[in-house]
Amino acid sequence: MPATLKLEALVDRLTASLGTSLVAHAVAQGEVSIVVASVDITKVARLLRDTPGLQFEQLSDLSGVDYSTYGHADWITQQATTQGFSRAVSHGQANLQTPSSQGRFAVAYQLLSVSLNQRLRVKTYLNDDPPRVASVVEVWACADWYEREAFDLFGILFEGHPDLRRILTDYGFIGHPFRKDFPLEGYVEVRYDPEKKRVVYQPVSIEARTLVPRVIRDDGRAPDAVH
Repeated sequence: MPATLKLEALVDRLTASLGTSLVAHAVAQGEVSIVVASVDITKVARLLRDTPGLQFEQLSDLSGVDYSTYGHADWITQQATTQGFSRAVSHGQANLQTPSSQGRFAVAYQLLSVSLNQRLRVKTYLNDDPPRVASVVEVWACADWYEREAFDLFGILFEGHPDLRRILTDYGFIGHPFRKDFPLEGYVEVRYDPEKKRVVYQPVSIEARTLVPRVIRDDGRAPDAVH
């Protein structure tokens, strides 16, 4: 079966199987992506795994997404100078299409059907504060560590997870470092104190800065003419 027809057939099976739980779907770059209602994620996961013609037995990856600054540029600059790097002092607004107002956070599931050799991307948006969604560990056991990672880095709560705790950061770590509002320099830093003979925590001493790259040209063109 040609690849295009195979993707169309997959979309038809998804539409028939998921019903009202399917919020949206798209086919791009030879891949199928769907958006499902967060309240139905466990039911959808079981349908995707067990329904003939779908049979997504494997969860290849799970990740969190923070859309809080989606469509916003860190800076907008149209000028180039011969002064190397300079610090950005203002923030701009880029003309990018923003996602729908379904929620600041989302969870993306990458699925693989080994038996049918097909892939699927599933996304669900989260409206709660803090963001929460049901765990899919009972459907795909490998989601255990993936969900812990998304909790650690984004603060997403996976209800029903058997052991939801941090997996990458320290036990006393403050905040969730992949959130867009988390400072790049963090909140605290550690150092070894020779007097106390142990590692100590202290307020971060790194100066927050953002560097804007400048173009250095040797061909005589005026900097203002470069865009």
